[in-house]
Amino acid sequence: MKFLSKKPVRTFPHIKTTDAEKILALCKKEKIDLIDIGQEDAIEIGITNVLINHGFSVVGPTKEAGQIEWDKAYARNFMVKYHIPHPKFFVFHSQTKGIAFLKKQPKHKKWFIKASGLAQGKGALPGKSSLEAIRRIKELSRFGRAGKTYLIEEWIEGEEFSLFAACDGSSFQILGAAQDHKQAFNFDQGENTGGMGCVSPPLMMNAAILAYIKKHIVAKTIQGLALENRTYKGILYVGGIIDATGNVLVIEFNARWGDPEAQVILPSLQTDLFELGNAVSHGNLDNINIKTDSKTRIVVTASSKGYPQDYSAAKGKRIFGIELLANLDNVTIYPAGIRVKRNLMFTNGGRLFYIVGTGENVLEAKSNAYGALSVIFVAGNNLHYRTDIGWKDVSRAFTKKKNVLGYNYGSVEKT
Repeated sequence: MKFLSKKPVRTFPHIKTTDAEKILALCKKEKIDLIDIGQEDAIEIGITNVLINHGFSVVGPTKEAGQIEWDKAYARNFMVKYHIPHPKFFVFHSQTKGIAFLKKQPKHKKWFIKASGLAQGKGALPGKSSLEAIRRIKELSRFGRAGKTYLIEEWIEGEEFSLFAACDGSSFQILGAAQDHKQAFNFDQGENTGGMGCVSPPLMMNAAILAYIKKHIVAKTIQGLALENRTYKGILYVGGIIDATGNVLVIEFNARWGDPEAQVILPSLQTDLFELGNAVSHGNLDNINIKTDSKTRIVVTASSKGYPQDYSAAKGKRIFGIELLANLDNVTIYPAGIRVKRNLMFTNGGRLFYIVGTGENVLEAKSNAYGALSVIFVAGNNLHYRTDIGWKDVSRAFTKKKNVLGYNYGSVEKT
């Protein structure tokens, strides 16, 4: 098992990701060669613009190009303009108008209410009827400024996927795909979270679907942003869904590595990450050959009990068992909301840590991940995680079918 990097890692917890002045000063002091922007709020405030203007090499879009993530209303209108497939949507700037719209819709119709601004991955609120969707609109106030503008989107039934592409402004290369599990509880029940786990590569991602995504989503996005003078250099995350008839639609864009997908995508890369980042930053992506391994990986998010809502009662509880996993092969642990005090670990956030299991197939990867997780517990029974991560691909592995849920994922030839 690998727990932390064997190389020395320096952290600067006193610097906020939105403090451009302090980040710039640090980069100058440390003479940083390459900077990878992994936080959406940093992109929104334009940290890339600041660093580039001072001569630094950056993997991460400018504030303008990154608007496809931090402003969902802008992103949807961009998709309309450049014919990028997406669900039907309606943009509102007041709760009154959105509620009036829903009152005119069929009562049984299902919707998603989405805050247009950044909401830490929790801004998509499901409404399984028009009445529930109205209640969801009233909940937007908890997101503050991010929920002032919001979208009412049609609910699409299907399977979701996450796809990552490295983009250098004019060209791109696909890095990998995953299937995220966003809801808090088993079999996709409960509130949306920042991600409770995922599997990579997902078995539903066949060659035809991948070719369609490259041509009709990634290429159009990069070309469209260039036409808007918003050259995109960085990691483009496509959060998509394939509906029951095989249509591929964009749910959202992220302008960075996604979480927890990065935990299963990055380990598969055989290409040096520094080389890849430099190629992105300097527009030389066509000059490198990106290679990945053939392993399957499953990551399980271990969270505080109560996440994604109130988990305050779980804060400060001791975490036991991680230290017992030091000699396990094919298991990696990535800490997140953990505080270390006198060599002991305590809960200090919503998502506490991630356990990645690696294997030759989904069954082996899942066995490795959950086998390791089974020896970890949090005092007071304050550990929560889903026990079904990868369940769709596990079903496929047993049935030998790609579309066990009844969806038509054959060939995608739409224009």
